[in-house]
Amino acid sequence: MFKFFRKNELVEKNDKQELKKIPTHVAIIMDGNGRWAKKRNMPRIKGHYEGMQTVKKITKYASKLGVEYLTLYAFSTENWARPKEEVSYLMDLPEKMFSSFMPELMENNVKVEVIGVVEKLPENTRKAVNDAIEQTKNNTGLKLIFALNYGSKDEMLRAIKQITKDVQDNKYSIDEISEEHVSENLFTANTPDPDLLIRTSGEQRISNFLLWQIAYSEFLFTKVAWPDFTEEEFYKALLEYQSRDRRFGGLNED
Repeated sequence: MFKFFRKNELVEKNDKQELKKIPTHVAIIMDGNGRWAKKRNMPRIKGHYEGMQTVKKITKYASKLGVEYLTLYAFSTENWARPKEEVSYLMDLPEKMFSSFMPELMENNVKVEVIGVVEKLPENTRKAVNDAIEQTKNNTGLKLIFALNYGSKDEMLRAIKQITKDVQDNKYSIDEISEEHVSENLFTANTPDPDLLIRTSGEQRISNFLLWQIAYSEFLFTKVAWPDFTEEEFYKALLEYQSRDRRFGGLNED
């Protein structure tokens, strides 16, 4: 049994010995911030703050392990229904995070990207996000993708509308519409589909996240709340992933 991450150090030798198959793209539904805070008699925003610290840790660790894409479900189109104070705090988080995390993003060669309807976010949120994208645009390492004001049903509806327009403009016929036409009109057009989807805090549902893209993803649900999701938990998730037999609808050779 290996000891993991004593004093925040990575046990790189053990990583290389055990972790032989790294997923190209990991997507995470970061759930449980509010319940984590409530359990400790703290305000919900404290849970979101601690969740932000987890984002930093997991981003750096995923980068060191060689994950190429990390997509984090940060704010859904349904989250606007939460209490006004909480929504306001969540909209301020990108500015708080990038102002403190940018040096480490640059040091780790991480490129920031965003999917979702960014233009409907508050001005300060858009500025923080766009500044981070601009500052990291030349980085060539891990692509850190935040799903902000994102909903998969909305994403697919937008794709359908664009495909309909393309047909009307005689770019192709209805009979020529393919899966590729759908994929290339999604927010994730330039990103491979997730190999592994992780949801924290025990819930076992997808919550309108990447519905088209996760058709053949491996799912992993953990009871650990997002603020408590450590490098060790991420490592264990990747170990579980490499034990899976991915058949993409076919049969294995056995």
